Parts: sequence; structure tokens; C-alpha cells
Amino acid sequence: MPLFTLLTTVGWLVARGGSHRRAWELLGVAPGDSGGFRAEELYADARPCIEALRRRGDVVGAAGNYPTREEPLLRELVDVVGSSDRWGAEKPSPGFFARLVVESGFEPSEAAHVGDRVDNDVVPARAAGLLAVHLRRGPRGRLQAGADQAHIRIDSLDELPRALADGR
Repeated sequence: MPLFTLLTTVGWLVARGGSHRRAWELLGVAPGDSGGFRAEELYADARPCIEALRRRGDVVGAAGNYPTREEPLLRELVDVVGSSDRWGAEKPSPGFFARLVVESGFEPSEAAHVGDRVDNDVVPARAAGLLAVHLRRGPRGRLQAGADQAHIRIDSLDELPRALADGR
């Protein structure tokens, strides 16, 4: 299947508030087993951000709507890892964010959630009592309305440690 077809289908689904996972069903194919995330697929600002947060003494986690097979690389990078597959709950459900809080070991008011989607990240994180950080990256991060609902808005993960320290 052409990559363009897949990406167009995913974009269409997301724009209409649907799950990107439905793309496989609509296209009549099974998702391939990529073997998990690869280090070179991380955004260039991810590792420096994680390192800066750790130097501050922060606990860093990674949780999202992905299969359990994607967790190994993340476990090498952060302190807490969670996948919707293993947790049995997907963002934006309250169950996902409740599990995130439990797994973190912190009270909601002591934790932040960073995400690029207003509907999947900002709104449900705020509803769960977390500090909602909107990462304005990519089409979803730039085009969705409602970014003003975030407690903090950043354009790069390079900005996150300072923004958290400043409380902005």
C-alpha cells in the first residue's frame, strides 16, 4: 500500500475525531510489526528534553495510544512507560489518564501531560487534574482549535523544562 494512502486515511480519520487505528480496517490491511520504535525516529528535541528534566530531578514518563510492542525503547529512556494496549484504555478516555496518574505515583496536581492534540491530550489531561501542556507540533498541534485550554503552550520540547520551571 502506498504510504501516501495510509497517511491520507489517518489524517482524514483524525480530522473527524476518529482513531488512527481504524485506518487499517478501512484499508483492509493488517498493521505491520515494525518491531517497535527506533531511536532514530525520535524527534531531535526528545532526548535533550528528557535529560534536562532528569537533571532537575523530575520523573519522566511516556504514555500513549500505541501497542505494547512499542514500549521497549521507551523503557530505556524514561522512568514510567504506558501503552493504551497494555492499560486497556485509550486517550482521551478518563480511564487512560486515571491509569497514568496511578502509574506515575504522583497526585494529579503534581504531574504534567504533554501532547500535540487538544482533544486527545490537553482537554482530558486538564479534566484529570494534570497540568496540560500543548506541544504545537505538526498539523494536529497547529490546526486544532482550543489550544488556549492548555496551561502551557510550547513549540518545541526544548522549551519544556524552562516552561515547567516558570509555571507558564
